[in-house]
Amino acid sequence: MEDNSIPGFRFYPTEEELISFYLHNKLDGQREELNRVINRVIPLLDIYEFNPWDLPQYSGVPCQGDPEQCFFFIPRQESEARGGRPSRLTESGYWKATGSPSYVYSSQNRIIGLKRTMVFYRGRAPHGTKTQWKMNEYKAIQGEPISGATPMLRQEFSLCRVYKKTKCLRAFDRRPTRDEIINFNPTIHDHHDNHQQAHDGHDHHQYHHHEASTTSTRLSRSPPPPPPPPPPPPAAPAVMERTSSLEETSTSSGGGGSTGGQPSQSGESEYLHLHTTADNEALWDWEDINFFYN
Repeated sequence: MEDNSIPGFRFYPTEEELISFYLHNKLDGQREELNRVINRVIPLLDIYEFNPWDLPQYSGVPCQGDPEQCFFFIPRQESEARGGRPSRLTESGYWKATGSPSYVYSSQNRIIGLKRTMVFYRGRAPHGTKTQWKMNEYKAIQGEPISGATPMLRQEFSLCRVYKKTKCLRAFDRRPTRDEIINFNPTIHDHHDNHQQAHDGHDHHQYHHHEASTTSTRLSRSPPPPPPPPPPPPAAPAVMERTSSLEETSTSSGGGGSTGGQPSQSGESEYLHLHTTADNEALWDWEDINFFYN
C-alpha cells in the first residue's frame, strides 16, 4: 500500500464504515489477505499503555503524519474477560467516559454498533486536569438485533478513534490567533501599532477637516428666497346673454291687420347684456330670454 505522502490525503471513514467493514472483518478474521491490509490501515494496539500524544507514531499507514487523529483496534482486557471493568489508566493520566453510550445506525437505520466517548485527564482521579484529547470507542453488534431486545455486543475487539479536539471544525479552516502571530513575529505587533496610530491620525484629521468644511458651508449659505406669491384665481368666464326686444307693430286705424305678438322682421332688435355679481359670478336674467321664436 502506498503511504500518504501526497499532500491533502486523509483517512476519514464514516462510523458505518468503521463498524460494518473494518471492525466486522477484523472480528471475523476469515479473509487473510483482507485482514493483512486492514491491519496496515488500523493496527492492533493496547492504547492504555501509552499517553494519547504518543499514539500518532503508532498509527496506521493512512494516518501517519496526521497529529490530530488515529485509529486502533483494542484487544479485550483480561479484567473484562473475567466480567470486571476495564482499566483505562495510563502513565500520565486516565481516560474518563463522558455522557451515555449511544447506538450507531447504518444508512438503512439498523443498529450496527455501540459508541462510547471518553476524555483524557492528566493526573489521577478525582483531581485530574482535563485535556483536549478525546476518544470514540466502537463495539459491533452480534448478529441482527431483535426488536425490543437489548443488542448483544462483540467483545473480542473494539475499534477506537483517538483525536485532539481543536477550536476549528476542520484543519484547513484553522487560523492562528493574534497572540500566536505576535509571539511568532514581534515586529508584526509594532507594525500593527504604527499602522493603527497612522490610521487614527488620518481619521482625526479627516474629522476636523469635515467639521471645518461643514461650519464654513453653514456660514456661507444664505437663506433661500421666499416662494413667489400664488397667482390670482382666474376670473369666471363672462356669460353672454342674448335677449330680444320685441317691438310690436301698432295697428293703424285704417290699415290692415298685422301679426300681433309676433316679432317683426324689420323691427327686431337684438342686443347683448353682461350680468355679473361682485364675485364675478354670472347671473342669468331668465325674463329676458326667449327660448322659442315663432
